[in-house]
Amino acid sequence: MSTKKRILFIATEMSPYLELTEFAEIVNKLAIKSNDSGLEVRCIMPRFGVINERRHRLHEVVRLSGINVSVDNDDYPLQIKVASLPNARLQVYFLDNEDFFKRKQVLHDESEEWFDDNGLRAIFFCKGALETVKKFGWPPDVIHCSGWMTGLIPMYLKTAYKKEPVFSHSKVIFTIGQNTFKETLGEDFAEKAIIHANIKEKDVEAFKEANNTAMFKGGATFADAISFGADKIDKKLTDEFAKVKGKKVIPFKGWESDLGEYIDLYNELAK
Repeated sequence: MSTKKRILFIATEMSPYLELTEFAEIVNKLAIKSNDSGLEVRCIMPRFGVINERRHRLHEVVRLSGINVSVDNDDYPLQIKVASLPNARLQVYFLDNEDFFKRKQVLHDESEEWFDDNGLRAIFFCKGALETVKKFGWPPDVIHCSGWMTGLIPMYLKTAYKKEPVFSHSKVIFTIGQNTFKETLGEDFAEKAIIHANIKEKDVEAFKEANNTAMFKGGATFADAISFGADKIDKKLTDEFAKVKGKKVIPFKGWESDLGEYIDLYNELAK
């Protein structure tokens, strides 16, 4: 039986599939470096319509697809696709759904109009990612979340999924990145994010403003460790999270960092 520590990357973006910020490249490097360091690695990200399935050789994983993810009193079928990360023996899983991810844009339409269901898309992705891990039956020791769209995952792990055996030993690290949108996810976003009776009003308090900063704040609030993934971070976030009692915090060390500090943190959290 494998005694390798397991690390799961859940990311909004990752090279070479989607590059919205420079951190997409870091996620790619971290996954490969973790794999080369003897960790067992898997990655999950949304299958935005701009990701070219043919070029990246995505194919559906039929045995994992077919889960229905309930969001805001509606059920949405979850399709799971997989690709091998170029130059690495690593699996990247893409979460897809007709309603949320088939469109050929990421967050704005061709007229630069914000999609008014981006909040629901984020909830679907976060819940769908955790349901996918349950379906894997693959208990991660460390879950590294990056990108605003993963912001609900640390809170969900500490509330709705707290008693799930697959997550019983999981520690979560959340990366605060640069803000990439100015719009809001909707005034009822926090309410819609309550996907389970174990989630209380106070648990969604950090997400109340439903903007980019709020998603980072909520993710960092519930994470076991925090990292900064850009040099330009909202000052409110650096003021609040640069030093947090009881949490390991990795400062941003520049784009040329060898990322060794992350591998050390993964190994420390996975003990």
